Amino acid sequence: MWICPLCNQEFVNTNQVHSCRDKTLADFLAGKSQHTIDLFDHLVIEYQQIGNVTVHAAKSMISFAARTSFAYVIQLGKNFVDVVLPFKQAYDDNLCFNKIKPVPGSDDFNHHLRLYFKEDINDEVKKYMKLAYNNGL
Repeated sequence: MWICPLCNQEFVNTNQVHSCRDKTLADFLAGKSQHTIDLFDHLVIEYQQIGNVTVHAAKSMISFAARTSFAYVIQLGKNFVDVVLPFKQAYDDNLCFNKIKPVPGSDDFNHHLRLYFKEDINDEVKKYMKLAYNNGL
């Protein structure tokens, strides 16, 4: 593992390109409703129950990482949190993803999930969260 000497973020690859110190978690949460902050905190807690995760603020999103990044918060809305889980295949047979799109130039499929309530992280969502986490190990 390589640790960036400026931001102390750990990476698998030496000198990994990243948005070092461009934004902080506080930058993303500033001005958000308490409801949205509570949803985000709940997502973090749910992932911490799955395994050891690190939350990184990047230039345009918040990433969740184990050994590598495996999930991304791409938007914190007024009353929702948008999450993307990348997988090597499209999981079409589900009730939780509102969009599944191939990533151009990659063999990945981004699975988009919008959380409105803490209860939206149900057993089905947790199954995909664990699958994404395992891909980050």
